Amino acid sequence: MRAMRAMRRRRWRTFVLGTLVLAATTVAARAGAQRWRRFTAEPNASYDGRFTFVRLSYTVYGHSGWEFDYPAMERNFMTILNDLTTVHPHVRESNIHAMDDPELGRYPIAYLSEPGWWHPDSSQAAGLRTWLAKGGFLIVDDFFYPAQWNNFERSMKQVLPNAKIVPLEVTHPIFNSFFRIETLKGMHHPDREDALAEYKGIYEDNDPSKRLMVIINYNNDIGDYMEWSGQGYYAINFSNDAYKLATNYVVYGLTH
Repeated sequence: MRAMRAMRRRRWRTFVLGTLVLAATTVAARAGAQRWRRFTAEPNASYDGRFTFVRLSYTVYGHSGWEFDYPAMERNFMTILNDLTTVHPHVRESNIHAMDDPELGRYPIAYLSEPGWWHPDSSQAAGLRTWLAKGGFLIVDDFFYPAQWNNFERSMKQVLPNAKIVPLEVTHPIFNSFFRIETLKGMHHPDREDALAEYKGIYEDNDPSKRLMVIINYNNDIGDYMEWSGQGYYAINFSNDAYKLATNYVVYGLTH
């Protein structure tokens, strides 16, 4: 009996140690992700007409965030997009453009991360407004607190003063453009599990019969789920759903 108890204690200690190591590794990895504040931008892909993932940069006032998940998220997502669709994007390259960069006009889709800290100046607001008017499709992601929403809404009003931000239902074509999304319930921001993700949009001329110009993931962070999809830090269904949503967004943006 004593031998069995000793064996159980050793097994328990081994289990606890393994759990603590896994937890420490996960925390260290997530902490490392936050250090993307001190990131090095890779060269932009040369324009050749192929789809290129574009991340928008913005002027930072005391907080960074637009570069979070770069470049792992882009590389992972473009690999999936290349394997599943006929888009065949640049997989090992992606771009970063300021909102008032004339080169942005070459690209139909752009991604904006952490808009809760976005404060566009007049030039950036005008540049993004022009790009959207010419047919650009904007994906907004990674924010969750009401204060961040309020800041995003104010900033978006600088870009599109008359824009109405409206909730989207699962019946919207964007959720059926490649993958059929059955429900919008279930996902949440990794840092806020007490509230479900919300999906909102801005239509051209505020007319639901026209194209959707902006898709907004509030209380979600599909970028983070895609960045860490190979490490097992998140439930597999969250990573899968993130890829499905992102793929639908790109396909919708390219066909509308």
